[in-house]
Amino acid sequence: MSVDDKSQTPVPKPTVEELRAEIKQTRAELGETVQALAAKADVKARAKDQVEQTKQRVLDKVRSTADKVNQTGEEAVRTSPVPLQLVVAGVVAIVGVILIVRGRRR
Repeated sequence: MSVDDKSQTPVPKPTVEELRAEIKQTRAELGETVQALAAKADVKARAKDQVEQTKQRVLDKVRSTADKVNQTGEEAVRTSPVPLQLVVAGVVAIVGVILIVRGRRR
């Protein structure tokens, strides 16, 4: 038995099984620490992760902006049908010009 320095009470020696369990736990903790350090040292993987995160943020922002634009456009068409009528008239005029030009070529 050994003596605890603070309380001067005897501390029982650990058994072989307790020592083995403690060694196993220490090895597991050491393995996790080594993996964490290796991940920090892997600059290429960290850069890829950062690129992926940035890409995802940009995509989310684009989707959000596209949704806002769609909503705004739909509201504009509902509140004022004149621009839609102008677009339709323009398309009809273009189709008419194309048909006239084709008719003259024949």
